[in-house]
Formats: sequence, structure tokens, C-alpha cells
Amino acid sequence: MGLGQYLPIFVMLVLALVFGAMSRVASHILAPRLSTVAKTDPYECGIDASQEPPERFPVTFYLVAMIFIVFDIEIIFMFPYAAVFSDLGVFGFVAVAIFAFALFESFVYLIGNGAMEWGPARKAKPEALVSPERTAATTIRRVGTEGRPAAAATVADRTPVPTEAA
Repeated sequence: MGLGQYLPIFVMLVLALVFGAMSRVASHILAPRLSTVAKTDPYECGIDASQEPPERFPVTFYLVAMIFIVFDIEIIFMFPYAAVFSDLGVFGFVAVAIFAFALFESFVYLIGNGAMEWGPARKAKPEALVSPERTAATTIRRVGTEGRPAAAATVADRTPVPTEAA
């Protein structure tokens, strides 16, 4: 048991360091030095960041992300349990049952908050629109359209304001 058994690890460590150093030197030598506005802007999915988004992300976007994380954690926990479930016995079963209950509880919460409602928006009930003062001009607020030329003709501008009947 000499140091010879560690020789492959040492060689791989030296090769990794040499590769990293050579990559850095090659990048420094070959990379262009000119910086442009496009290169310094943050990149977000190919969208030009010169203006704000017209609206916020819907809450269901984040709820679906939470469902993904919940099921991802479930797989991480269930796979090792499935591999050695016979060795764990009752203790392992109780641990998985507690975990499954917590998982089911979070899933019910997400479903209750509309995480899986992808259909068209529900129509408003007619009894909610009984007030003659309630119009599109008084209830709709456009977010993120300030300063845009296309924002001149919004729904609120095209909706006729009801006149009072005498």
C-alpha cells in the first residue's frame, strides 16, 4: 500500500488543472476585446430588455413550478426507498407515509389555488356587473404599457361610458 495507488488521481488532477489553465490562456489570446451595448445587456430568452414586460407572470406559472419541485423531491426520496425498502422495515414505511402525507397535502393546496386551471378564463357572473358605474374604464388598469405608442387605444378607451338616463 504505497502512494502508487493515488497516481491516477494525481494525474487526473494535474490534467484538469492544465486543461483549465490552457483554456483560460487560449480565451485570453483569442477573444475579441471590443464591447458593444448588445454584449453588455443581460440576456433573457432572446427578448430585448429595453422595455418592461407588458404584464406580470400569472400566479399559475409559479404554482406549476412548485408542483414540479414537489414531485422532483418525491422522486429523490422515493427512489432510494424503493431500492432498499425491505431492509428498512416499519421505520422506513412510517417515514415514507409521513412524507407522502406532506406531499399530498402540498399537492391539494396547489390544486386548490388553481395550479392546474389552464382553460379559458371563467366568465363573470351577470350579478357581479349590476352597477352602472362599473365600466371597463373604471375597472381595467393596464400595467407596463406606459410610454408605448400602441397603448393609445386600450380597451378602456374604446368602451363607451354610459350616460345617465333622466
